[in-house]
Amino acid sequence: MSFIFRRVQATQNSLSDDVLLPLKSYKYSSVDKSFISRYILKHYWNAFVEVLPLWLAPNMVTLLGFFFIVGNVILVELYMPDLLGPGPAWLYYSFALGVWMYSTLDNVDGKQARRTGTSSPLGELFDHGIDSLNCTLASLLETAAMGLGATKIGAFTALLPCLPMYFSTWETYHTHTLYLGYFNGPTEGLLIAIAIMIASGYYGPQIWSQPITDFLNYPQIFGTSSFRDLWIPLLTFSFFTAHLPACVVNVIAARRRDNLPVAPVFKEWMPMIVFTGCNLAWLFSDNSTLLQENHLIMYCWTMSFVFGRMTTKIILAHLTRQPFPLWTTLLTPIIGGAILGNLPLLGLPKVSASVELWYLEGYLAFALIAYMHWAFLIINRFTTFLGINCLTIREDKATARERAFREFGQGMLKGH
Repeated sequence: MSFIFRRVQATQNSLSDDVLLPLKSYKYSSVDKSFISRYILKHYWNAFVEVLPLWLAPNMVTLLGFFFIVGNVILVELYMPDLLGPGPAWLYYSFALGVWMYSTLDNVDGKQARRTGTSSPLGELFDHGIDSLNCTLASLLETAAMGLGATKIGAFTALLPCLPMYFSTWETYHTHTLYLGYFNGPTEGLLIAIAIMIASGYYGPQIWSQPITDFLNYPQIFGTSSFRDLWIPLLTFSFFTAHLPACVVNVIAARRRDNLPVAPVFKEWMPMIVFTGCNLAWLFSDNSTLLQENHLIMYCWTMSFVFGRMTTKIILAHLTRQPFPLWTTLLTPIIGGAILGNLPLLGLPKVSASVELWYLEGYLAFALIAYMHWAFLIINRFTTFLGINCLTIREDKATARERAFREFGQGMLKGH
């Protein structure tokens, strides 16, 4: 208990009023170059936000979007726990609807904040924190939609989105602007995922294992490959040739603009290297039974909290202008898991499936409790310091809300 008390006290001390002072002058900055967002979806989002009641807090909008994903993960547990299927057609359509609603609400929460006069740094922290939790969970729905199962390719599909999310967060920390390219995950990536889910509902998930030449008659290009065969190379290629280089270029430009050294920023990759390396070493080990025993869903829940803690700490450091966080205690057990799954390589006997499962269950419980406890502490400090509520709109904000609503409506009329 004394250890927990010391950790709580340390967190509270690290978020003193002096540390939180930059929140008073913080301004959110983002750039979205996606043509689909700017010329198509923008009009849909502007219309959708008008449907939301003015008493609905923007953070609650964000949370409701996340519930659509969580609800569908629960449906996977109930109707397709093997992630293979085929499940009932309505289940795949439910995936598509859930991801669509998550995307919609994730894009209108900021508009709702401006509309109600409740924009705050907590909104950015809450929004991107939910996005971080969602990385593995929404991708898990894609694993189920494609019928990939608890396999290496299924695990790869569920965990890979953590990479672009981490490096976008790292980029934002240094540039102070969230950059979304002409083709980005939150827009085009989710639309592709939705299309895959709808196709699985109509044709069945087996469509992704059929040769591409059954649909496109170019055997000289695709040979006998299926979409599933090209899935991992496509995702990996797009990350390493487009997303990561763009992040690096923007960070280097920002550091040079501020006359700061470039080399030190690359040590900030260490948490993600540990996270990714241990995931591969543990889950993909021939001595691990987690995939063989169909525990990928539990594993993804665990990594959701671990990764969410990693990226949210970076966002918090960005908002408060603190040094980049190089570690989180939630990463320590994943190192133990990587060792546990590879004991024979160290000359030790292989652990039983039950022991490995107990370890994962303990890790999940620890990650969930630690994450939620930390999140409540952070939210409490933000709301106290800024004089706001998290999931509701304070009554004393009514006048500002009405004024913001009038300004928002005038801006809409002018085409802003």
